[in-house]
Amino acid sequence: MEETLVDWSRAQFALTSIYHFLFVPLTLGLGFIVAFMETIYVKTGDERWKQITKFWMTLFAINFAIGVATGIIMEFEFGTNWANYSWFVGDIFGAPLAIEGILAFFMESTFFAVMFFGWNKVSKGFHLLSTWLVAIGSNLSALWILVANGWMQHPVGMVFNPDTARNEMSNFWDVILSPVAVSKFLHTIGSGYVIASLFVVGISSWLILKNKDIWMAKKSMIIGATFGFITSLFIIFSGDESAHQVALTQPVKLAAMEGLYEGKKEAGIVAIGMLNPNKTLQNNENAYLFELEIPYILSFLGYHDINAYVPGLKDLVWGNSKQNIMSTEEKIQKGKLAVKAFKEYKNAKHADNHEKANEAKMVLDENMAYFGYGYLKKPEDVVPPVALTFYSFHLMVILGIWFMILFALVLFIVKKREISDYKLILRSALWSIPLGYIAAEAGWIVAEVGRQPWAVQDLMPVGVAVTNISSTNVMITFWLFAVLFTALLIAEIKIMAKQIKLGFEGGH
Repeated sequence: MEETLVDWSRAQFALTSIYHFLFVPLTLGLGFIVAFMETIYVKTGDERWKQITKFWMTLFAINFAIGVATGIIMEFEFGTNWANYSWFVGDIFGAPLAIEGILAFFMESTFFAVMFFGWNKVSKGFHLLSTWLVAIGSNLSALWILVANGWMQHPVGMVFNPDTARNEMSNFWDVILSPVAVSKFLHTIGSGYVIASLFVVGISSWLILKNKDIWMAKKSMIIGATFGFITSLFIIFSGDESAHQVALTQPVKLAAMEGLYEGKKEAGIVAIGMLNPNKTLQNNENAYLFELEIPYILSFLGYHDINAYVPGLKDLVWGNSKQNIMSTEEKIQKGKLAVKAFKEYKNAKHADNHEKANEAKMVLDENMAYFGYGYLKKPEDVVPPVALTFYSFHLMVILGIWFMILFALVLFIVKKREISDYKLILRSALWSIPLGYIAAEAGWIVAEVGRQPWAVQDLMPVGVAVTNISSTNVMITFWLFAVLFTALLIAEIKIMAKQIKLGFEGGH
């Protein structure tokens, strides 16, 4: 498979995913914030709360409509660019995506129409129910998509059928309730809630700075900051569980996240640091040009034990018999046995040689856990881009801490009579809106770049997963999508900016 085809296919999917996740998190969180606001309106009967609800609902609708387009394109790309992957995992990967389309997306789309167009056409109670169902439906959509992604990170609940060359689901609940999938879902929706909270707090801050709709802006800010502060705390706990699952199922990713080359007990986490660009697996140079380390934290995050041994990249590539860590070279040999046995099984079945087919299947079953390693060229191929993974992880953590501090500051000033005097905090809130998206995208870089070279962890490398088509075709569609998605993003920002400038009392 030509390298440029793999690179362009990866670039196209990354482009689509990055743009898609500029729209998704706001949908996840703003739906619930709008539902909270409408609940207050229904309980109090205060028409000002109806204005507040309709203002944020309009912004939600703009974002929702444009986000759907990128999501549909991303699902089509599995078939067009990743046909081998889709064949290999379709029986498992397709199930949660089908449920997402049939159940969750259908539910949110149906009640979205009632929520947005049903004012004064249905009862207050039914309209409120519709708003809540849209919020819940959006999050259910995320659940099924993240279950599929979690399975790619840690494939469970399936068996490989050598007759069809497909993985087939053996236990639906193992797939759905996989700790990796659950932690990924909780952490991802948590980031969406924080982004939506930053959006509400930031826009409200802008309105206050412009001395516009102060009462409604402050009420919006209270809900946004409260929701944001609570979900920021939630993200800390879900992030802890995510790190624990990464340590158990993707130790190479954890080592890359911390630039850890030499494994050690009582491992600390680097709070601030700069990697040494000359550091490789083969040399003994220091991994960092400088670092500020907090002792014990990495061992605790990874294994919930401050004394735990955290394997470094050298352990995981070259092996460590003292820690009972198998070398990648040994995994490659087992993978080659599996690949060879698979081919022998197919040939034996074709020749109607059942005895030889059974022998080959036994070898395949024994080594199937390492099947993907059989396609790697050298042990070092299992190491992802360390610098990109490391800096993305630390940027995400630093920004997450800042958001929690910001929400606390906003809650402190929001009840002040002269809130407009706190211009620095208000401007910080406004400019933190894009930082929320940067933090979320950094998290996805950690998740996806950090697991390279795998399309499916340990079972299928990216180079094998790609469709055998012309790289020129992929290149052309990459640039077409880049233009299209950028135009959609600009359109959304312009439409939203126009609506925001109208304020709470405009456009209703």
